[in-house]
Amino acid sequence: MTAAVCAMVAVAVHGQTFKSHADLVVLDVNVFDGRSDAVPDLPQSVFRVFEDDEPQEITFFSSADVPVTVGLVVDNSGSMIARRAMVVAGGLAFASSSHPEDELFTIHFNEHVRFGLPDGMPFTNRETLLRAALARYPAGGKTALHDAVVSGLAHLERAGYQKRVLIVLTDGEDNASLRSEDEMIERARRSDAIVYTVSNARRDLGAGGNPRVLRTLADITGGTAYVPRSDEAVVRAFDQIAGNIRRGYRIGYVPTNTTHDGGFRRVTVVVRVPGRGDLEVRSRHGYVSDSHD
Repeated sequence: MTAAVCAMVAVAVHGQTFKSHADLVVLDVNVFDGRSDAVPDLPQSVFRVFEDDEPQEITFFSSADVPVTVGLVVDNSGSMIARRAMVVAGGLAFASSSHPEDELFTIHFNEHVRFGLPDGMPFTNRETLLRAALARYPAGGKTALHDAVVSGLAHLERAGYQKRVLIVLTDGEDNASLRSEDEMIERARRSDAIVYTVSNARRDLGAGGNPRVLRTLADITGGTAYVPRSDEAVVRAFDQIAGNIRRGYRIGYVPTNTTHDGGFRRVTVVVRVPGRGDLEVRSRHGYVSDSHD
């Protein structure tokens, strides 16, 4: 059973729950204008969904501001020793712009991957607990990015909300993971989470990191890769991500392809608004279908 498609699905839209006994694909979609600002309040009629180039009928559509489960995955290696204040400020900036019922958690990684909240507390919506979680571990050591992202995606599967987001703050380098980059990317591809990445590479010091892997993580899941040029811009990126999550859309459809072969289904979302040629749509590239023996 994949994360994107279920044989029995309950979807909350505008406070109501709609159930489908057929397979259902759920997409989280953002639309941006030429200034990279999220575009709200678009009607369902301007959206088109294609699976493997075949048009699909939209079963439900929502632009409601609903609670979200969010994981903050934070690089805590030696390069972050002098930048702890930025991490706390960025996380709190995100929280202050979030829905009051959002559930949050933090993961901190160097060569170890550790959760910031106390044991037995998978999520929180309390700022005091989030602040303590962000500052819990001293920075130092190597970088296990791949392992941290996989752990964050796995933890999101425990979420109480259907919309799930992972925000990854790092430079993209990895020198300590047990899992490979390919394993991480495949895990993200199979998840229903949106991944936003924020590069913390010190460009003023000539540090480049690995922006390619950050772009790939965001691109395949329908998120955005941010490349701020200063610690202050990192904090602003967290605030901007919170706003984009609030202004997104949820689209569901029952695929015309009813084959259950475990194959990858390529999905494209198109928005056509008369007089608006500057709109860009971001959504995950597709999903892996169920495999029924």
